[in-house]
Amino acid sequence: MAALWDTLIFYFNFPFVRYALIAGALIALCSSLLGVTLVLKRFSFIGDSLSHVAFGAMAIASILSVNSDMLLVMPVTVACAVLLLRKNGAVNLRGDGALAMLSVGALALGYLVLNLFATSSNLTGDVCSTLFGSTSILTLTLAEVWLCAAMSLLAVGAVVFFYHKIFAITFDETFAAATGVNAALYGTAVAAVTAVIIVLAMNLVGSLLTSALVVFPALSAMKLFKSYRGVVICSAVLSVSCALTGILIAILGSTPVGSTIVAVDIAAYLICWGAAKIMRTGRKTS
Repeated sequence: MAALWDTLIFYFNFPFVRYALIAGALIALCSSLLGVTLVLKRFSFIGDSLSHVAFGAMAIASILSVNSDMLLVMPVTVACAVLLLRKNGAVNLRGDGALAMLSVGALALGYLVLNLFATSSNLTGDVCSTLFGSTSILTLTLAEVWLCAAMSLLAVGAVVFFYHKIFAITFDETFAAATGVNAALYGTAVAAVTAVIIVLAMNLVGSLLTSALVVFPALSAMKLFKSYRGVVICSAVLSVSCALTGILIAILGSTPVGSTIVAVDIAAYLICWGAAKIMRTGRKTS
């Protein structure tokens, strides 16, 4: 145990490890806060679709040699999120068909563009890192960490400040609108914040695994709590804990960061499922 602690202390001396832990905790926190709403609204796969859109936009940004990928990736992903999540409008793209079309189309076009206009000698490695988040979280610069912190603060602030409005539109948009809540406006805000979080999460687990950050903590928390507030708080704690644990395991064991975090999330879900089953059994026997 002492040797393991000494190893961790040694790694903490490197700035990239500290940057990864800070960014990972912030991204996991943001993902969990809106994950509960998306799961309850049956938009669990929205993260997967938006991450593929972000991958396609990132491919185009790479070909165009844009100074910062975020300048193109963020607006495109936000626009697609608004189209997918809004209830009414000139363009209605809701439904499983739209999610599948957007997800597969953006992923395929992004990979096609990268192949046709390849600017790297290690295209396979770059694509793998983007899709599965194998090393990207460990290569963040201080500027990228500050950007992540700013975006995370914006997302957390929006969720906390508009908590009651988000709660209302999560369970019944029609009733919320009848009580004077601008459901369309807050729905659009949720879509925009979701897109921001998805783009940030790609640095942590890659575009193919972002749904795990959104779905697993929320489902795990729902096994233990029944109130919305309890689920949100538990989801946040689980998400941050799993992200930090996964990053540390990946650093110590030299495993892919994104896949390791998802594996820890799966383990946490199984533990919560077992705990919930034990509690139900205890109530029946008492």
